[in-house]
Amino acid sequence: MEYRPEVLADLERRVQAALPQWGLPAGTAITLLNLSENATYLLDDAAAGRRLVLRVHRIGYSSRAEIESELAWIGALRAGGAVETPAPFAGRDGALVQVLPASAEGPARHAVAFEFAPGKEPDRGDDLVEWFRTLGTVTARMHAHVRAWPLPDGFRRRNWDFEAMFGPEPAWGDWRAAVGLDPAGEALIERALELIRHRTERFGRGPARFGLVHADLRLANLLVGDGRLTVIDFDDCGFSWLVYDFAAAVSFMEDDPLVPALADAWVAGYRAVLPLSEEDAAEIPVFLMMRRILLMGWLASHAEVPIAAELGPCYTQGALAMARRLLARYP
Repeated sequence: MEYRPEVLADLERRVQAALPQWGLPAGTAITLLNLSENATYLLDDAAAGRRLVLRVHRIGYSSRAEIESELAWIGALRAGGAVETPAPFAGRDGALVQVLPASAEGPARHAVAFEFAPGKEPDRGDDLVEWFRTLGTVTARMHAHVRAWPLPDGFRRRNWDFEAMFGPEPAWGDWRAAVGLDPAGEALIERALELIRHRTERFGRGPARFGLVHADLRLANLLVGDGRLTVIDFDDCGFSWLVYDFAAAVSFMEDDPLVPALADAWVAGYRAVLPLSEEDAAEIPVFLMMRRILLMGWLASHAEVPIAAELGPCYTQGALAMARRLLARYP
Protein backbone atom coordinates (compact mmCIF):
# COMPACT_ATOMS: atom_id res chain seq x y z
CA MET A 1 0.00 0.00 0.00
CA GLU A 2 1.62 3.23 -1.18
CA TYR A 3 -0.08 5.87 0.95
CA ARG A 4 -0.26 4.53 4.48
CA PRO A 5 -0.91 7.18 7.17
CA GLU A 6 2.73 7.20 8.23
CA VAL A 7 3.81 7.70 4.60
CA LEU A 8 1.49 10.68 4.23
CA ALA A 9 2.79 12.21 7.44
CA ASP A 10 6.33 11.78 6.19
CA LEU A 11 5.47 13.27 2.79
CA GLU A 12 4.01 16.39 4.39
CA ARG A 13 7.20 16.86 6.42
CA ARG A 14 9.27 16.49 3.26
CA VAL A 15 7.11 18.95 1.34
CA GLN A 16 7.49 21.40 4.22
CA ALA A 17 11.27 21.03 4.14
CA ALA A 18 11.33 21.45 0.34
CA LEU A 19 9.34 24.71 0.18
CA PRO A 20 12.49 26.81 -0.44
CA GLN A 21 13.05 24.86 -3.67
CA TRP A 22 10.14 26.87 -5.12
CA GLY A 23 10.98 30.07 -3.24
CA LEU A 24 8.18 29.58 -0.71
CA PRO A 25 8.52 30.57 2.95
CA ALA A 26 8.23 28.19 5.90
CA GLY A 27 4.81 29.63 6.77
CA THR A 28 3.25 28.40 3.52
CA ALA A 29 0.07 26.41 4.25
CA ILE A 30 0.17 22.82 2.93
CA THR A 31 -3.12 21.06 2.19
CA LEU A 32 -3.52 17.58 0.73
CA LEU A 33 -5.88 17.97 -2.22
CA ASN A 34 -6.01 14.51 -3.69
CA LEU A 35 -4.66 10.99 -3.45
CA SER A 36 -4.73 9.03 -6.65
CA GLU A 37 -1.71 7.80 -8.57
CA ASN A 38 0.22 10.64 -6.92
CA ALA A 39 -0.22 12.86 -3.87
CA THR A 40 -1.28 16.40 -4.76
CA TYR A 41 -0.96 19.37 -2.40
CA LEU A 42 -2.08 22.99 -2.39
CA LEU A 43 0.74 25.32 -1.33
CA ASP A 44 -0.72 28.63 -0.17
CA ASP A 45 1.64 31.51 0.58
CA ALA A 46 -1.03 33.87 1.88
CA ALA A 47 1.42 36.66 2.70
CA ALA A 48 2.58 36.91 -0.92
CA GLY A 49 -0.81 35.99 -2.41
CA ARG A 50 0.73 33.03 -4.26
CA ARG A 51 -0.78 29.57 -4.64
CA LEU A 52 0.82 26.55 -6.27
CA VAL A 53 -0.33 22.97 -6.75
CA LEU A 54 2.40 20.42 -6.02
CA ARG A 55 2.31 16.91 -7.45
CA VAL A 56 4.48 14.43 -5.55
CA HIS A 57 4.98 11.37 -7.71
CA ARG A 58 4.27 7.78 -6.78
CA ILE A 59 7.45 5.75 -6.48
CA GLY A 60 8.34 3.87 -9.66
CA TYR A 61 5.40 5.05 -11.77
CA SER A 62 7.04 7.61 -14.08
CA SER A 63 10.72 8.16 -14.79
CA ARG A 64 12.23 11.64 -14.87
CA ALA A 65 12.39 11.42 -18.67
CA GLU A 66 8.69 10.55 -18.82
CA ILE A 67 7.78 13.45 -16.53
CA GLU A 68 9.90 15.87 -18.55
CA SER A 69 8.20 14.61 -21.73
CA GLU A 70 4.78 15.24 -20.21
CA LEU A 71 5.84 18.79 -19.30
CA ALA A 72 7.23 19.34 -22.80
CA TRP A 73 3.82 18.50 -24.29
CA ILE A 74 2.06 20.77 -21.80
CA GLY A 75 4.39 23.60 -22.77
CA ALA A 76 3.77 23.02 -26.47
CA LEU A 77 -0.02 22.84 -25.99
CA ARG A 78 0.03 26.11 -24.05
CA ALA A 79 2.24 27.79 -26.63
CA GLY A 80 -0.07 26.67 -29.42
CA GLY A 81 -3.24 27.75 -27.61
CA ALA A 82 -4.67 24.25 -27.97
CA VAL A 83 -5.91 23.95 -24.40
CA GLU A 84 -6.18 25.89 -21.18
CA THR A 85 -3.97 24.14 -18.65
CA PRO A 86 -1.86 25.44 -15.74
CA ALA A 87 1.76 26.26 -16.40
CA PRO A 88 4.44 24.19 -14.66
CA PHE A 89 6.34 26.29 -12.12
CA ALA A 90 10.10 25.89 -12.09
CA GLY A 91 12.16 25.60 -8.95
CA ARG A 92 14.74 28.20 -8.00
CA ASP A 93 17.36 26.21 -9.91
CA GLY A 94 15.31 26.54 -13.10
CA ALA A 95 14.28 22.86 -13.27
CA LEU A 96 10.61 21.94 -13.58
CA VAL A 97 11.18 18.48 -12.07
CA GLN A 98 12.38 18.75 -8.49
CA VAL A 99 13.37 16.00 -6.07
CA LEU A 100 12.15 15.54 -2.51
CA PRO A 101 15.18 13.98 -0.81
CA ALA A 102 14.88 10.54 0.77
CA SER A 103 13.94 10.26 4.40
CA ALA A 104 14.19 7.50 6.97
CA GLU A 105 10.67 6.47 5.95
CA GLY A 106 11.09 6.36 2.19
CA PRO A 107 13.15 6.99 -0.96
CA ALA A 108 13.46 10.24 -2.89
CA ARG A 109 10.47 11.30 -4.97
CA HIS A 110 10.02 13.51 -8.01
CA ALA A 111 7.81 16.56 -7.54
CA VAL A 112 6.40 19.14 -9.97
CA ALA A 113 4.67 22.42 -9.08
CA PHE A 114 2.00 24.07 -11.22
CA GLU A 115 0.37 27.46 -11.16
CA PHE A 116 -2.97 27.36 -9.37
CA ALA A 117 -5.99 27.32 -11.73
CA PRO A 118 -9.44 28.52 -10.61
CA GLY A 119 -12.62 26.57 -11.23
CA LYS A 120 -14.35 23.45 -9.96
CA GLU A 121 -14.97 19.91 -11.11
CA PRO A 122 -18.07 19.73 -13.35
CA ASP A 123 -21.23 18.58 -11.59
CA ARG A 124 -23.12 15.55 -12.84
CA GLY A 125 -26.08 17.81 -13.55
CA ASP A 126 -27.99 18.89 -16.58
CA ASP A 127 -25.16 21.02 -17.96
CA LEU A 128 -22.69 18.11 -18.06
CA VAL A 129 -23.78 17.27 -21.62
CA GLU A 130 -22.80 20.73 -22.81
CA TRP A 131 -19.49 20.55 -21.00
CA PHE A 132 -18.80 17.30 -22.83
CA ARG A 133 -19.48 19.04 -26.12
CA THR A 134 -16.82 21.56 -25.10
CA LEU A 135 -14.54 18.73 -23.97
CA GLY A 136 -14.91 17.07 -27.37
CA THR A 137 -13.75 20.27 -29.04
CA VAL A 138 -10.83 20.65 -26.62
CA THR A 139 -9.83 17.01 -27.08
CA ALA A 140 -9.82 17.37 -30.86
CA ARG A 141 -7.66 20.49 -30.58
CA MET A 142 -5.13 18.51 -28.55
CA HIS A 143 -5.18 15.68 -31.09
CA ALA A 144 -4.77 18.14 -33.96
CA HIS A 145 -1.84 19.75 -32.15
CA VAL A 146 -0.07 16.39 -31.83
CA ARG A 147 -0.34 15.72 -35.55
CA ALA A 148 1.60 18.90 -36.29
CA TRP A 149 4.05 18.72 -33.36
CA PRO A 150 7.35 16.90 -33.93
CA LEU A 151 8.09 14.93 -30.78
CA PRO A 152 11.27 16.20 -29.10
CA ASP A 153 14.34 14.00 -29.01
CA GLY A 154 14.16 11.64 -26.07
CA PHE A 155 10.38 11.97 -25.72
CA ARG A 156 9.17 9.09 -23.54
CA ARG A 157 5.59 8.27 -22.62
CA ARG A 158 3.93 4.93 -21.97
CA ASN A 159 1.64 3.09 -24.37
CA TRP A 160 -1.98 2.56 -23.43
CA ASP A 161 -2.66 -0.40 -25.69
CA PHE A 162 -4.08 -3.85 -25.02
CA GLU A 163 -0.74 -5.38 -24.05
CA ALA A 164 0.14 -2.57 -21.63
CA MET A 165 -3.26 -2.70 -19.99
CA PHE A 166 -3.86 -6.45 -19.80
CA GLY A 167 -0.60 -8.22 -20.66
CA PRO A 168 1.74 -10.10 -18.29
CA GLU A 169 2.77 -6.85 -16.56
CA PRO A 170 -0.36 -4.66 -16.56
CA ALA A 171 0.36 -0.98 -15.96
CA TRP A 172 -2.32 -0.60 -13.30
CA GLY A 173 -2.51 -4.04 -11.74
CA ASP A 174 -4.41 -7.25 -12.37
CA TRP A 175 -8.17 -6.88 -12.87
CA ARG A 176 -8.57 -10.44 -11.52
CA ALA A 177 -7.90 -9.05 -8.03
CA ALA A 178 -11.02 -6.85 -8.21
CA VAL A 179 -13.20 -6.84 -5.10
CA GLY A 180 -16.17 -9.20 -5.41
CA LEU A 181 -15.04 -10.97 -8.58
CA ASP A 182 -15.87 -14.69 -8.56
CA PRO A 183 -14.81 -17.39 -11.08
CA ALA A 184 -17.93 -16.92 -13.20
CA GLY A 185 -17.31 -13.18 -13.34
CA GLU A 186 -13.67 -13.73 -14.24
CA ALA A 187 -14.69 -15.97 -17.14
CA LEU A 188 -17.14 -13.29 -18.35
CA ILE A 189 -14.46 -10.58 -18.28
CA GLU A 190 -12.07 -12.90 -20.13
CA ARG A 191 -14.65 -13.22 -22.91
CA ALA A 192 -15.09 -9.45 -23.03
CA LEU A 193 -11.32 -8.96 -23.22
CA GLU A 194 -11.04 -11.39 -26.10
CA LEU A 195 -13.69 -9.37 -27.94
CA ILE A 196 -11.85 -6.12 -27.13
CA ARG A 197 -8.55 -7.57 -28.34
CA HIS A 198 -10.10 -8.70 -31.59
CA ARG A 199 -11.89 -5.41 -32.28
CA THR A 200 -8.93 -3.17 -31.40
CA GLU A 201 -6.66 -5.23 -33.65
CA ARG A 202 -9.15 -4.83 -36.48
CA PHE A 203 -9.57 -1.13 -35.68
CA GLY A 204 -5.85 -0.65 -36.15
CA ARG A 205 -3.32 2.03 -35.24
CA GLY A 206 -3.35 4.35 -38.20
CA PRO A 207 -2.39 8.00 -37.49
CA ALA A 208 -6.04 9.07 -37.68
CA ARG A 209 -6.89 6.61 -34.89
CA PHE A 210 -3.85 6.26 -32.64
CA GLY A 211 -1.49 8.84 -31.17
CA LEU A 212 -0.51 10.89 -28.14
CA VAL A 213 -3.55 11.47 -25.90
CA HIS A 214 -4.27 12.84 -22.43
CA ALA A 215 -5.69 9.43 -21.39
CA ASP A 216 -7.33 10.65 -18.17
CA LEU A 217 -9.83 13.42 -18.98
CA ARG A 218 -12.16 12.35 -16.17
CA LEU A 219 -14.23 14.93 -14.31
CA ALA A 220 -11.66 15.22 -11.50
CA ASN A 221 -9.14 16.48 -14.09
CA LEU A 222 -11.40 19.20 -15.47
CA LEU A 223 -12.03 22.63 -14.00
CA VAL A 224 -14.98 24.73 -15.18
CA GLY A 225 -16.08 28.26 -14.44
CA ASP A 226 -17.12 31.41 -16.29
CA GLY A 227 -17.85 29.32 -19.37
CA ARG A 228 -14.26 28.06 -19.59
CA LEU A 229 -12.90 24.54 -19.34
CA THR A 230 -9.39 23.93 -18.01
CA VAL A 231 -7.66 20.55 -18.33
CA ILE A 232 -5.25 19.45 -15.60
CA ASP A 233 -3.11 16.42 -14.75
CA PHE A 234 -1.36 15.09 -17.86
CA ASP A 235 0.42 12.51 -15.69
CA ASP A 236 -1.08 9.58 -17.63
CA CYS A 237 -0.67 11.01 -21.11
CA GLY A 238 0.63 8.48 -23.58
CA PHE A 239 0.03 6.73 -26.88
CA SER A 240 -3.38 5.18 -27.40
CA TRP A 241 -6.47 5.22 -29.58
CA LEU A 242 -7.91 8.71 -29.93
CA VAL A 243 -11.45 7.73 -28.94
CA TYR A 244 -10.00 6.23 -25.76
CA ASP A 245 -9.86 9.83 -24.55
CA PHE A 246 -13.66 9.79 -24.33
CA ALA A 247 -13.70 6.48 -22.45
CA ALA A 248 -11.26 7.91 -19.92
CA ALA A 249 -13.42 11.03 -19.58
CA VAL A 250 -16.26 8.99 -18.05
CA SER A 251 -14.03 7.02 -15.68
CA PHE A 252 -15.85 5.44 -12.73
CA MET A 253 -19.23 6.24 -14.34
CA GLU A 254 -18.95 4.21 -17.57
CA ASP A 255 -22.34 2.58 -17.02
CA ASP A 256 -24.20 5.76 -16.04
CA PRO A 257 -27.41 6.20 -18.10
CA LEU A 258 -26.15 9.67 -19.08
CA VAL A 259 -23.07 8.31 -20.89
CA PRO A 260 -24.72 7.87 -24.35
CA ALA A 261 -25.75 11.53 -24.31
CA LEU A 262 -22.27 12.52 -23.17
CA ALA A 263 -20.78 10.47 -26.02
CA ASP A 264 -23.03 12.14 -28.60
CA ALA A 265 -22.09 15.59 -27.30
CA TRP A 266 -18.37 14.74 -27.20
CA VAL A 267 -18.46 13.41 -30.77
CA ALA A 268 -20.31 16.52 -31.98
CA GLY A 269 -17.78 18.79 -30.31
CA TYR A 270 -14.88 16.76 -31.68
CA ARG A 271 -16.21 16.92 -35.23
CA ALA A 272 -16.25 20.71 -35.04
CA VAL A 273 -12.43 20.49 -35.19
CA LEU A 274 -11.44 17.12 -36.68
CA PRO A 275 -13.20 14.41 -38.69
CA LEU A 276 -14.41 11.40 -36.71
CA SER A 277 -16.02 8.67 -38.79
CA GLU A 278 -19.16 6.79 -37.85
CA GLU A 279 -17.01 3.66 -37.75
CA ASP A 280 -14.73 5.26 -35.15
CA ALA A 281 -17.63 6.54 -33.04
CA ALA A 282 -19.26 3.09 -33.16
CA GLU A 283 -16.27 1.62 -31.28
CA ILE A 284 -16.79 3.83 -28.23
CA PRO A 285 -18.60 1.03 -26.28
CA VAL A 286 -15.55 -1.20 -26.81
CA PHE A 287 -13.22 1.42 -25.34
CA LEU A 288 -15.62 2.07 -22.46
CA MET A 289 -15.40 -1.60 -21.51
CA MET A 290 -11.62 -1.53 -21.91
CA ARG A 291 -11.37 1.42 -19.53
CA ARG A 292 -13.72 -0.20 -17.02
CA ILE A 293 -11.64 -3.39 -16.85
CA LEU A 294 -8.44 -1.35 -16.61
CA LEU A 295 -9.90 0.54 -13.65
CA MET A 296 -10.88 -2.73 -11.96
CA GLY A 297 -7.16 -3.48 -11.78
CA TRP A 298 -6.33 0.05 -10.67
CA LEU A 299 -8.84 -0.03 -7.82
CA ALA A 300 -7.55 -3.42 -6.68
CA SER A 301 -3.94 -2.19 -6.62
CA HIS A 302 -4.74 1.20 -5.03
CA ALA A 303 -6.88 0.11 -2.10
CA GLU A 304 -5.71 3.06 0.01
CA VAL A 305 -7.16 5.64 -2.40
CA PRO A 306 -10.52 6.98 -1.14
CA ILE A 307 -12.45 6.20 -4.32
CA ALA A 308 -11.55 2.50 -4.01
CA ALA A 309 -13.40 2.24 -0.69
CA GLU A 310 -16.22 4.39 -2.02
CA LEU A 311 -16.92 2.18 -5.05
CA GLY A 312 -16.21 -1.24 -3.53
CA PRO A 313 -17.72 -4.39 -5.09
CA CYS A 314 -20.46 -2.39 -6.83
CA TYR A 315 -17.93 -1.29 -9.43
CA THR A 316 -17.10 -4.90 -10.23
CA GLN A 317 -20.76 -5.85 -10.52
CA GLY A 318 -21.35 -2.93 -12.87
CA ALA A 319 -18.44 -4.11 -15.00
CA LEU A 320 -19.99 -7.56 -15.32
CA ALA A 321 -23.29 -6.05 -16.46
CA MET A 322 -21.41 -3.95 -19.03
CA ALA A 323 -19.56 -7.04 -20.26
CA ARG A 324 -22.82 -8.91 -20.81
CA ARG A 325 -24.22 -6.00 -22.83
CA LEU A 326 -21.06 -5.68 -24.90
CA LEU A 327 -21.00 -9.39 -25.74
CA ALA A 328 -24.66 -9.25 -26.73
CA ARG A 329 -23.99 -6.20 -28.90
CA TYR A 330 -21.09 -7.84 -30.75
CA PRO A 331 -21.88 -11.57 -30.84
